[in-house]
Amino acid sequence: MSEEREALGPDEATVSEQGKSLTEKAYKRLEELIVTLQLAPGAVLSEAQLAKQLGIGRTPIREALQRLSREGLIVILPRRGILVSEINVTRQLKLLEVRRELERLMAGCSARRANSSERQEFKQLADGMKKAAEDDDDITFMRLDRRLNHLLCEAARNEYITNAIGLIQSLSRRFWYSHYKEVLDLPLCARLHASLALAISQGNSQEAMQASDDLMNYIEDFTRASLDAPTRY
Repeated sequence: MSEEREALGPDEATVSEQGKSLTEKAYKRLEELIVTLQLAPGAVLSEAQLAKQLGIGRTPIREALQRLSREGLIVILPRRGILVSEINVTRQLKLLEVRRELERLMAGCSARRANSSERQEFKQLADGMKKAAEDDDDITFMRLDRRLNHLLCEAARNEYITNAIGLIQSLSRRFWYSHYKEVLDLPLCARLHASLALAISQGNSQEAMQASDDLMNYIEDFTRASLDAPTRY
């Protein structure tokens, strides 16, 4: 970063960092709106309207939309507009084929490479997931699930896995959000997450990979069950 500052000059470097910060802010807000269905599948988006709604300039909005397009959450049609992508069960099942392999790899790497403080946090997450299962507490489950996903990426110590899984997490979260109230067996799902976190905390890579497979088996069943469930948009 210091070399970049010297090359650009202090003022230019500050402007560049501010631009990146605004783009990240725009991305996170738009991703949340799409994943939580506040921007519904099929909705037509406008850079100008989004900039006004979020209070962010059009350039960061445009850059955020490009990233969302790469992740499959929106479709940019030249000279026609910007659409929020549709939710498709068949495509989601194909996505799970890739996600299964990445999740297994990430679980094994995390079990081998997590440091002592991370192992302690995995154990705390396992305990929290068990409690969420007992209480059938979806709010706590969602909070713990998000932290578990972040911790897995950190503990795996492999930026290629992290980058690859990042491209599919938003699509997976949006699909889950659109159907979880009708289809999800939350206590079972929370227990499966707890088993994964516990295996990693104990440094058992084989058990962690098996727990990852068990979780993905359930997520695939959840996805197939959503075929007969009403949508939330």
